[in-house]
Amino acid sequence: QVNLVESGGGLVQAGESLRLSCTASGRPFSTLIMAWFRQVPGKERELVATIGGSDAYTNYGDFVQGRFTISRDNAKATTYLIMNNLKPVDTAVYYCAAGTPRQVIRGNYDYWGQGTRVTVSS
Repeated sequence: QVNLVESGGGLVQAGESLRLSCTASGRPFSTLIMAWFRQVPGKERELVATIGGSDAYTNYGDFVQGRFTISRDNAKATTYLIMNNLKPVDTAVYYCAAGTPRQVIRGNYDYWGQGTRVTVSS
């Protein structure tokens, strides 16, 4: 079992930045593929970004358009999402997710955080 604890959400104005953090425990962190998803009420959860265990591989949702950066610090068992130039449409609950390569290849992230709310005002 992997426990994920997110932090860093909040209320910002359009154009500002936020850094979300997600700290994992319960399994060697470097063995996990980490991801950030977001969800708006009434809409499906969408992938924001994902990063491989060695951080050599990253992938982003099309809407990111270079504004967000995912990273990880395996020594601290933490993954980060730096979000720049935030827009009101980025308002959502952001979830940290983790999975083993076997799980992710099958389309599954088996471990989820509780979510952190990001609100961007215009």
